[in-house]
Order: sequence, then structure tokens, then C-alpha cells
Amino acid sequence: MDFAPDERTREVTARARAFLDDHVLPAEPVLAAQVAATPDEWGARPVVHELRALARERGLWNLFLTGPHGGGLTTLQYAPVAELSGRSPRLAPVAMNCAAPDTGNMELLAHVGTPEQQRRWLAPLLRADIRSAFCMTEPDVASSDATTIRTRIRRDGADWVVSGRKWWSTGAMDPAAELLVVLGMTDPDAPRHRRHGMVLVPRDAPGVRVVRPLTVLGYDDRDHGGHAEVELDDVRVPADALLGGPGDGFAIAQARLGPGRVHHCMRALGMAERALDLVRDRANARVTSAGPLAERGVVREWVARARVDVEALRLLVLKTAWLMDTVGNRAAMTEIQAIKVAVPSAVQRILDRAIQVFGAAGLSADQPLAEMFAAARALRLADGPDEVHLAALGRAELRPRSTTDPHHPTAPREPR
Repeated sequence: MDFAPDERTREVTARARAFLDDHVLPAEPVLAAQVAATPDEWGARPVVHELRALARERGLWNLFLTGPHGGGLTTLQYAPVAELSGRSPRLAPVAMNCAAPDTGNMELLAHVGTPEQQRRWLAPLLRADIRSAFCMTEPDVASSDATTIRTRIRRDGADWVVSGRKWWSTGAMDPAAELLVVLGMTDPDAPRHRRHGMVLVPRDAPGVRVVRPLTVLGYDDRDHGGHAEVELDDVRVPADALLGGPGDGFAIAQARLGPGRVHHCMRALGMAERALDLVRDRANARVTSAGPLAERGVVREWVARARVDVEALRLLVLKTAWLMDTVGNRAAMTEIQAIKVAVPSAVQRILDRAIQVFGAAGLSADQPLAEMFAAARALRLADGPDEVHLAALGRAELRPRSTTDPHHPTAPREPR
């Protein structure tokens, strides 16, 4: 068992670290100033476009996407790069064109899209000429079970007609999000997991209305396109706008969410590492009547437990990435669910204690900790709440099986 990253991983990670340290982190106050100067605007600010040009020059572009369309990295090779990007979650992912929801939408188009769908939507997304939104969750159903989605996609002659209401549609507030990827019901009478389809809806199609932005603990994620409530009122799209076939929507959605969960966990570990860097500086510099905070036993214990959590969870994330590369996403589902539960919860706890070390300053916009805390808390609901994943994991663990069962943790898994 070799824990050392390969040469390609070391080389790309070194370039990503230099890009982060030399350009991205110094640009954070620039972004904050540009957002404050144009508070009514949504989407990328000038500094984002500048960083994107630099990222392209350095070969740090579309690294999340394997295959001919992407940056040539495996999931395992991309993992440490994604972690680094999590140190600056507002800037680094979007600067390298590795930000949600575009990442998941590009993966779908690359793996399921027709040549025409790829030409119209994937190509400009790969260039960051446009952005996109993912519209799955609905306000009136328990959307953690995607089979309950009610938005209707019905056939009418040569068109599909889409009607429904979505919310928490990531990216939809950005005017540059020209594509909405929408999950809806194509056949209510089909078997439960064959009722839905995934359709590609142009933002400017008649009947599409972005109703309002939604905030996460007060943060609107304005520079990333935010989250929106979206109304679809008899929106007509041509028959070839369907991604895959009628009834494929549930499977396509699950295929999209698997890699997305891993990317989120990778970046969350980067947020934890950034928090620990900030705590280290704060604890050594902040002196109370009893001496520096770094000499307090409780602070040392917090930091020690944080280091244990980050190291253990990083290994689980890397194992998950390796399994995805070697046996496929479906065979790695147990690990994907495990990191989706464990990582955001641990990172939320680390950020909470980091805020405590900073006192009231940790709650302010002077530090990135409060916004990171909101992001980590949201991850415990995004792409499925903790309880859903825990229920599935528990059911799998309680199922009788032997060590020859391919789903047993110690059993070898067949390569895909």
C-alpha cells in the first residue's frame, strides 16, 4: 500500500498551491470590495475573469472532468487540488472552472449528452462563456427522495412542456446561467424509479421565471450565482432537449450527485485546513491575562482533535476517490455516503471552535470563518441530508453478508 501521490498529482498540486498563494488568496479582499461596490449584481466580478485567465495559462482548468473533455486528472489526482480550492471557496473553484453546479452539469453532458447537446451547452461551459443551474429540489415535496419530484415534463407533439416550481436551484440567480438542468416527471404511471426525466431548458425560454434569491444563514453566495426559486410555466423545449431518455432522470440525477458529494467533501477539508491556519496565528498572537490562547489546554485539545479528524477523513475521501476511479461510482457508494455524512459534520465542528477562538471577530466578515460555517452547515442538507445517507448506510451494514460479498468492506471489488 503506497500513500505517496504520483508524479502527476504532485506536479499539478504544486501549481495549484502556487496559484492559490500568489493570486487567489490576495484577490479575496479585491472580490469583497467589488461585491460591495455592486451589491445589486449577480455573477462573476472582474477579478474572477482575471483569475480565470491566469488559471488557463497555468493549466488549472476543468481539472475535475476526466476523459477527453476535461483536465486529464483522475478523481484521486484531482482530490488534493480540490482540497486546496476549498481554502478559498468563494474564488478558487470558480477561477479554475471547477465550481458547482457547473461541474456536475458538465459531467452529465460529457457522459450522457448527445453530440448536439455537447456542442450547444458543454462546449461553452468548458470555456466558462456561460454558466448553468441545477433544478431538482422543490418546495412542496420531500426532495431528499428524488422519486417524489412533481415538476411535470409532458410530451406535446415535437416538444416537451415543462411545468413546476423549483427552489435551491444553485447558480440560477446569475444572468450568465443560460442553461437550467431540470429534473421532472415524464410518466407518473411508470415504476417508481422510471417516472422521471432530465431536460435541458434555456434560461430565456418563455415561461421561465426566476422568482427570488434564497440565502444560507444570511449569505447569498452572490458572486457564485446564488440559489434561487424558479417557476416553470408551460415551458416548451424541443424533443432533443431531453438528457438521456424518458424515465432515465432518476438514474442520471444519482449519477450526477455522487461525484458532486466527493467534490464538496474535498473542498470542505480545505476549509478546515484554512480554519486551522487562522486559529494557529490567532492563538499564538492573542494574549489574555492568563497568557497566549495557545497555552490554554482547551484550545490545544480543540486543535488536536481537529487534526485527527482532518487526517482520518482525508484518507477516507482519498479511498473513495480511488474506488470511483477503479471500480466505478456505484461500487463506491458506501464510501461516498460515509464521507458525505462524516466530512461536513466534522468541518462544521472545526469551524465552530475556530470561531470560538476568534471570539466576536469570528462572527464578522473580517474573517472567512462565519461564511465557511454556513457553507459547511448547508452541506449537511445539500445532495441529501445526513439522515438519508445514515439510513442507507445502516441498512447496508445490517444486511447479512459474507466476506465474499462485493459490498463487504474487506472484499475485493471488481474493476469497472
